[in-house]
Amino acid sequence: MDRIRIVGGKRLNGTIPISGAKNATLPLMIASLLTPERLTLENVPSLADVVLLGRILGNHGVDLTVQGKRANGPGANGGNGVANGHAGANNHGFPGRIFHLQAEEIVDTTAPYDMVSRMRASFWVLGPLLARMGEARVSLPGGCAIGTRPVDLHLMGLEKLGAEISIDEGYVVARAPKGLSGNRVVFEKVSVGATHNVMMAATLAKGETVIENAAREPEIVNVAECLRAMGAVISGEGTAAIRIQGVDTLRGARHRVLPDRIETGTYAMAVAMTGGEVHLEGAEPALLQAALDVLVEAGVSITPKNDGITVARNGHALRSVNVSTAPFPGFPTDLQAQLMTLMTRADGTSTIRETIFENRFMHVQELARLGAEIKLDGDTATISGNAHLKGAQVMATDLRASVSLVIAGLAAEGETTVNRVYHLDRGFERLEQKLSACGAEIERLTG
Repeated sequence: MDRIRIVGGKRLNGTIPISGAKNATLPLMIASLLTPERLTLENVPSLADVVLLGRILGNHGVDLTVQGKRANGPGANGGNGVANGHAGANNHGFPGRIFHLQAEEIVDTTAPYDMVSRMRASFWVLGPLLARMGEARVSLPGGCAIGTRPVDLHLMGLEKLGAEISIDEGYVVARAPKGLSGNRVVFEKVSVGATHNVMMAATLAKGETVIENAAREPEIVNVAECLRAMGAVISGEGTAAIRIQGVDTLRGARHRVLPDRIETGTYAMAVAMTGGEVHLEGAEPALLQAALDVLVEAGVSITPKNDGITVARNGHALRSVNVSTAPFPGFPTDLQAQLMTLMTRADGTSTIRETIFENRFMHVQELARLGAEIKLDGDTATISGNAHLKGAQVMATDLRASVSLVIAGLAAEGETTVNRVYHLDRGFERLEQKLSACGAEIERLTG
């Protein structure tokens, strides 16, 4: 099993290109189920989750071809076929790929457990399959390392659109033989996944759907823009109320995946942790302004440029901060572990309250192995700053936790080895290459 070895103490200097957002790529790929015509996606990152979803969609009848210079890392091979050609690339050798997806015929409306259990986002095929085919049978995803993350809101929303839903031997069985009908859908709490699922389903429903208390994340906006290019009638994305006027059919389109705000924030915190100056090429500040504001509060220099963001910390001490995670536009839960790691080096005491997912402090015990001093009380972590971090063997527990250990290793004295890095490969494209290009001593070990 692969692991990552890091020798800490090196400042980061240079340029890191920001890849396309995983959290937009997955629902955009799923949107291909809504039309028999070709959907072309630009700036697709090379990630293990993208490959897995390509296989899941292939089972439903989606033909996937990949155009572009292909990376050698995880995600380089997948889908049902590969077309030759070259995607638009930045100047640092990390091209975003171009995907062509076409579901001319849906051959199977069942999403089996062995695939859905490996990636929760694959549950989002439920809405598009139901809307286009009038039926779907999708495995319940089950729990995961950061909490149960139930699908109740997904099912409630689809039932509001007229779906008949039952649970049979661990599968959601949904039927709408006469099609879906628009309705008012009110989520009792904000859910990105449920917003994606209901929004996609509503594009083919009869009449108007209004989603209230909808997620406002940039990835929701990116998907809505793609659906509009496909012929959907949508307004209000990025606000708490999204309106969708159903249409009979959707067409093919070409759409670009937005830059990954979580990758942007992660590398910004890595620079803040080690010191130095790095330009995050292609990053868009508006996608993570709350996180950037926290970094500025902590004493990090953030300079927006025409082609990205420059992050610097040169000799200045870090200041402690107090943060609560929140749905967009608040501080993202997917940057909580990274910020916690950064605060181990700040002056004073910091607190981080996790309000989105239960059980998302699993990285704390691994950070403690490196010398971090963190106390947990329910949903709040208290971090004592100025910790002396020293390299050790650590174990990744989930995607975001695993990258927090990499950040810690970059600043720790001596050698750190991060095990179970398959978590990293799900969400970070060629992480070790991007960091080593900026001076980090980091390598992937196999076997």
